[in-house]
Amino acid sequence: MSTSSAERTKILVADPMHEAGLKLLRQSPGVEVDARSRLPLDEILRIIGQYDALIVRSETNVTAPVLEAGLRLRVVGRAGVGVDNIDLDAATRRGIAVVNAPTGNTVAAAEHTIALLMAMARNIPQADASVKRAEWKRAEFIGVEVRNKTLGIVGMGRVGSEVAKRAIGLLMKVLAYDPFISAELAARQGVELVPLEQVIARADFLTLHTPLTAGTKGMLGSKEFSAMKKGARVINAARGELIDEAALLAAVESGHLAGAALDVYASEPPPAGPLLRHPRIITTPHLGASTAEAQATVAEEVAEQVLAVLHGQAARFTVNVPFVPAEDQQALAPYMQVATLLGRIAIQLVEGQLRAVTLRYEGEIADHNTAILKASAVVGLLQPVSADRVNLVNAILTAQQHGLHIEEQKGPAVELYPSLFTLEVVGSGGTVLLAGTYARGGPHIVRVSRSWLDVVPDSPHMLFIEHRDRPGLIGAVGTITGQHDVNISFMEVGRLEPRGHAIMIVGLDNDVPPQVLEKLRAISGISSVKLVHL
Repeated sequence: MSTSSAERTKILVADPMHEAGLKLLRQSPGVEVDARSRLPLDEILRIIGQYDALIVRSETNVTAPVLEAGLRLRVVGRAGVGVDNIDLDAATRRGIAVVNAPTGNTVAAAEHTIALLMAMARNIPQADASVKRAEWKRAEFIGVEVRNKTLGIVGMGRVGSEVAKRAIGLLMKVLAYDPFISAELAARQGVELVPLEQVIARADFLTLHTPLTAGTKGMLGSKEFSAMKKGARVINAARGELIDEAALLAAVESGHLAGAALDVYASEPPPAGPLLRHPRIITTPHLGASTAEAQATVAEEVAEQVLAVLHGQAARFTVNVPFVPAEDQQALAPYMQVATLLGRIAIQLVEGQLRAVTLRYEGEIADHNTAILKASAVVGLLQPVSADRVNLVNAILTAQQHGLHIEEQKGPAVELYPSLFTLEVVGSGGTVLLAGTYARGGPHIVRVSRSWLDVVPDSPHMLFIEHRDRPGLIGAVGTITGQHDVNISFMEVGRLEPRGHAIMIVGLDNDVPPQVLEKLRAISGISSVKLVHL
């Protein structure tokens, strides 16, 4: 990466960020970091066009106008879990990756949840305030033990799972609702997975750890609080808008709920009012991630994600790239290379107007979530021919905008190949079919049309030559390329039968001038010569 000022990669850090993350950014060669916290929106709009990356926390809103003005932006990083303050749709349309730091504050958020739970159970804030008023009213602060009580967890993601571990250590019974995990996985964690209605009805303590979506907004209201046990307690350290705050206040004031503990609010900072003043509602100012360790870890994590994108690498936590579960990542990462490679080759071989694309996953890869392979193939297909930026972020959206129909199929393993990825592209001038696998540390092309072969595409240029198999043809190709100082790095031939239809793939170290291509096409028996650039 060049270090001249005109070519340096520039990163704007628009919210306060721990020095650990800033240090990591500044140590990256060729990177210039501009930390300018709490800039007004008009100033961000004025300067954002200079930057390749933007890092924020929760204070700065990354709106569509900001993203439109960021002509050089390749990535927006959120130093935290949520991305509510970033317009994901606008970022995706522009091919801008949005990354976050979902694991750095996991322990801090889980520990704060348990702290709020224990504070409610033992009336710690109220007792502390009483003693500071020089009072000694022990009888007023009789609490409850959490041992043998039921904790209901809504959302068994990273934080919810960590809360469950700690609650089990406190000898609590843990129920959970999460439509996106299996009962087997929950059971391995010592958690009983039940419908949401049961979690609400059976919990002595109920804690929320789910993202804010159209479906979860206001998920706890008057109906749900009425369905809870009399004397139950509610904790919210996830998103303020998950709870109807007026309904929560009414449930506590009526005595139906024994108390509540809130770290997040529908509006932050929350307005002064009865919710904040109620003696049985504990409130903290969004402290879930506020530990020294979490701040450093989150800053480092988002810095790593941003640098990965800027260096053309895959970021682990890209929010607007097709989601790949952790268990699928290791299996599919190599085949992302295969899918992109085949797409890049196919678009140079197909003739005429694109009409349809079929992707086939066979063998071990077919057992995984293949959305990322679909996006990778589309990147290979459209990136060389699109005037707009096409990457994993906006690949599927771009395909839809082009009206490109993509069919996906899955099947069992093919002989010799534990996993096989096949791409078939139909154009108005014919069909191109390529299949590939991953072996010995790299992609292999193993099928072209009906011919099976084995090509390691490690040359910058390749010739795809369709011909009728006959003696002397390979030599004729080598003679012409040699006469024009075009060096051959490899040659592979696949044929259906002796002296029948065959495909020759020739790897080249040099580009091929048009006049050489014409000489190759003039060789007797050759029906087609196409040059592919990698």
